Amino acid sequence: MSNVKSLRRQKIKWRVRKKVKGTAERPRLTVFRSNSGIYAQLIDDLSGKTLAAMSSLELGLNTLNVNNSKSVGEGIGKKALEAGITACVFDRNGYLYHGNVKALADGARSAGLNF
Repeated sequence: MSNVKSLRRQKIKWRVRKKVKGTAERPRLTVFRSNSGIYAQLIDDLSGKTLAAMSSLELGLNTLNVNNSKSVGEGIGKKALEAGITACVFDRNGYLYHGNVKALADGARSAGLNF
């Protein structure tokens, strides 16, 4: 059963990744969600470098919930502004734009990141 779910998510990732490309001016904000935490990275696809990263582990948050996801989003937004990044493209990484993924995006927007 889990193989079917992971294959479905992989196909969605490929479909989204064909269209969403990150540049130095507008990097790609990608999200990874596990059972215990949530992670966000700003990636420049042209040079293949990670410009900023934030995770719930970095903030010392042990559980995955909407409030913690929003805190991670605010953290990645602050790191992006410190690095001089004001705009990005959002890559939900095959996850539904709902719950924790949406909370992370809202947190990044409230910190001043535009996408």
